[in-house]
Amino acid sequence: MPPRRKRRSPALEDQKTKRPRTSTKRGSKADTDTSFSSKRCIAWYHEYSDPNDDIIGPEGMEKFCEDIGVEPENIVMLSLAWKLEAKQMGFFTLAEWLKGMTELQVDSIGKMQGRLEYLRSLIDEPTAFKNIYRYAFDFARDKDQRSMDIDTAKAMLALVLGRHWPLFPSFHQYLEQSKYKVINKDQWSNVLEFSRTILPDMSNYDEDGAWPVMLDEYVEWYKDQQAKA
Repeated sequence: MPPRRKRRSPALEDQKTKRPRTSTKRGSKADTDTSFSSKRCIAWYHEYSDPNDDIIGPEGMEKFCEDIGVEPENIVMLSLAWKLEAKQMGFFTLAEWLKGMTELQVDSIGKMQGRLEYLRSLIDEPTAFKNIYRYAFDFARDKDQRSMDIDTAKAMLALVLGRHWPLFPSFHQYLEQSKYKVINKDQWSNVLEFSRTILPDMSNYDEDGAWPVMLDEYVEWYKDQQAKA
């Protein structure tokens, strides 16, 4: 996840008390104990959080990903962020961590690794994926902007649609040469709907449909490219 500005954790004061020394390393007692422990979960959080502002930032996130064996850009991390209801890309607060990990019943590296397949499976579940996709827009955009800048949008679209939408390579190419500098929430949501309903040959595309202008222009550009081929 790309670095973002630091922010303070809204976690409760009683969660910011002296840090326990419980070990959550792979193969530790925490991995063999099937019960969930909030105390152990908080101790695990503090292995990655910045001691100055009590938040997991880019450096801590990188260490966390390394420990669980997942690349920061892996879609599993987006699924996890959705489960934690994280508000900002590249950061986890203690409140977010404790809420999500309690739901997942995860308080150690080994237990997290044991839940990775479940987090991956959410991408293949239509309703969950739709919710993750919609969540990704607010998660990835700059919080002082209502739209997502085009470079971030291209990266996030590659993450969520790149492997499942046959037309994504051409849509990405279209965005590369287009006039658009940002994507708004309506456009973002309609891209998913377009990817799910329009056939790869666009034979069922309705020019009189209620698609955003951006997608109408994409179809026109695509047909021009096909005619030139």
